[in-house]
Amino acid sequence: MLRHAKSDWDDVGKRDFDRGLNARGRKGARLIGRHIIEHGFEWDLLLASSAERVRQTLAAALPGAELRWDERLYLASAETILDVIRENAGSADAVLVAGHNPGLQEVLFALVPPSAENGLFDEAATKYPTATFAVFELDIDDWADLAPGCGRLVHFKRPRDLDPALGPEE
Repeated sequence: MLRHAKSDWDDVGKRDFDRGLNARGRKGARLIGRHIIEHGFEWDLLLASSAERVRQTLAAALPGAELRWDERLYLASAETILDVIRENAGSADAVLVAGHNPGLQEVLFALVPPSAENGLFDEAATKYPTATFAVFELDIDDWADLAPGCGRLVHFKRPRDLDPALGPEE
């Protein structure tokens, strides 16, 4: 899962859906994209919210990536995100979802049972900031089996982990 990067609030007249990224967001998106590529993460399907800040995040992080826009992912709940994956994943081995909080963090809580919680889970449960990338291993044979409690968080990276200057603003 990839959360969109830091959005631009300068133009208060824009609809939430139409807000793009600020300079900090563009930097965070490029940085997390480089991390994803350098670590060899791959997917067969990229599902993304069609909101402008997600579009700009993906353009900066993963330029040229093939993807499928799905308007249902805009501010989606965990249930909706899991439904979109089930409906679209088909024969894919790996799926990347790009979207928004709180839905992405709710997916974390839904997929990871207490018995699979680890240090990465604790970090992600505390805060799932903008431009954060998370990878789950799922104990399923078919995407139709995607259900609460079937996962384990195996990778969690925030832009501030890669550049402390991108940490929380005081």
